[in-house]
Amino acid sequence: MRRDAMSSARDSRTAAELGRAIAAGKIDPRDLVEEVLAAIAACDDRAIFTILTPERARREAAAAARRRQSGTSAGPLDGVPIAWKDLFDLDGVPTTAGSRVLASAAPAVADAPIVARLAAAGMVTVGRTNMTEFAFSGLGLNPHYGTPVNPYGTGEARIPGGSSSGSAVAVARGLVPVAMGSDTSGSVRIPAAFNGLVGYKASGGRYPMAGVYPLAPSLDTLGPLCRSVEDAVLVDAAMRGMAAPPPAPAALAPHRIVVPTNVVFEEAEPAVTATFEAALERLAAAGIAIDRRALPVLDDVRDLFARHGTLVAAEAHDGLAAMVTGPDAEAIDRRVVARARLGGRIGAEDRAALIAGRTRLMAAAAQAVPAGSLIAFPTVACVAPRLAPLEADDETFFAVNARVLRNTMLASFLDWCGVTIPCGTDADGMPTGFLLNAPSGHDDALLAFAGHVEQAIRGTPG
Repeated sequence: MRRDAMSSARDSRTAAELGRAIAAGKIDPRDLVEEVLAAIAACDDRAIFTILTPERARREAAAAARRRQSGTSAGPLDGVPIAWKDLFDLDGVPTTAGSRVLASAAPAVADAPIVARLAAAGMVTVGRTNMTEFAFSGLGLNPHYGTPVNPYGTGEARIPGGSSSGSAVAVARGLVPVAMGSDTSGSVRIPAAFNGLVGYKASGGRYPMAGVYPLAPSLDTLGPLCRSVEDAVLVDAAMRGMAAPPPAPAALAPHRIVVPTNVVFEEAEPAVTATFEAALERLAAAGIAIDRRALPVLDDVRDLFARHGTLVAAEAHDGLAAMVTGPDAEAIDRRVVARARLGGRIGAEDRAALIAGRTRLMAAAAQAVPAGSLIAFPTVACVAPRLAPLEADDETFFAVNARVLRNTMLASFLDWCGVTIPCGTDADGMPTGFLLNAPSGHDDALLAFAGHVEQAIRGTPG
């Protein structure tokens, strides 16, 4: 879809708006799900979804309609459609993680606990979305199910970002108001930024991970891709089994954002820097203090990777070794195979150094950032690149993948939670992202403050 057609064709209603309309009786969830299924069927990009669950969607929508009629709402998201990245277990459906190798796997015998929680909140599952095979890339290419095309691109196709590629494009094209992703090194934040969306990556341990196909268990987290911070707040509460979001933390002051002056702006495209700086100006005008300083811990993380490799590669090899070193390797994306095999070269001493280094650097990061402050930098150093050169040349693929992952990967290693917020576009209309981070475990404060940041960046009333 071209950008000029997208604005008139897509459904841009947020999950929160749809939830309020359903609760007020202005929308029947049964009609809404039929609209969603029809829009998916009519969509010209067949690479967005890997499987649809229309019977389940209609059953859940009908249950939501009955609850509304009886006055027993399951919460603010009751009746709102959702799509799931192709690594969450859905009862009765094989979990394929974007791979042909797992296409013949036995169907899941139950929903993943996180899926069950959102079903209990009344959300309506319409299907599963495409992804980078085994979630092992930040670009979103998939040679088996196709690569979803970034809807903001004109002319030559642009990448969606990954690994939650289909989830991002499904929301950006207005097919669903929210889709769930996983994030190990940037797999929610990158595609959200490339597609003009809000994406929230939680701190480790915030949600149950059972029934979610793993990549690197020490780093794997979850989060929604959606259209507003309000949506992220509502979905996060439901993911924790809460009927409504908790009150915003009282101790948000000082309203200070630390902007690192090292690492995160290296090789940044001019439009990325310009839109980020314009967002900072709007935040300063809104009374938020901007504190520019070097954070040596970011250089330390990068140096640790250079000496010992990455923890994500080591743990990815653990889970994929049998497949990428055996006959199944012929049926797996060659780039995933190459990266996983490289992870196998990270020995026990290097792994121990990475684990010890992570503990040390997380503590150092906590000391380097003043109490009560959040950290901000561009989500990605570039806008979504063109697809064809990445498909044609593996050396280009690996270089661009490293560049795209850099900023989010640093934050993930430090277990910072993060929300990416759209902050502008380049001359071609490609979106850029403003990544707001908080130390591990400060998700509630991050989400509360992200709402203020979103209002300031978008110029909406507080």
